[in-house]
Amino acid sequence: MQIVTQLAVFLENRPGTLARVCDSLGAAGVNIHALATSDTVDHTVLRMVVNDPRRALFLFEEHHVLVVESDVLMLDADNKPGSLAEAARRLSKARINIEYLYCATSPKTRRGVIIMRVSNPKKALAALQA
Repeated sequence: MQIVTQLAVFLENRPGTLARVCDSLGAAGVNIHALATSDTVDHTVLRMVVNDPRRALFLFEEHHVLVVESDVLMLDADNKPGSLAEAARRLSKARINIEYLYCATSPKTRRGVIIMRVSNPKKALAALQA
């Protein structure tokens, strides 16, 4: 469990946009650890955690793409019923708001990754490690 940099990238909502982004990151040796998208009529927001946020940020800015950085929690979690509930309960008890989260795991794996944007990342980290 750690605090990591998330990049929120604002892109055109058009076929091929995600492929071009992933191609550029891959060619630069940037690995995507987590990714979520949300769309509107004319654009999409890519939220991503990568192994080298500085390099990714440079690539996006070089192409004049709007990027917003934020601190998020990246948790390795057990892939079993109640795991997310326990984390949410601990954060609630510490009066920390979960602004949003995204997660994924294969049904056959024992662990997954949860990315959380919370109101106070440092306090949240302490609450979850207690």
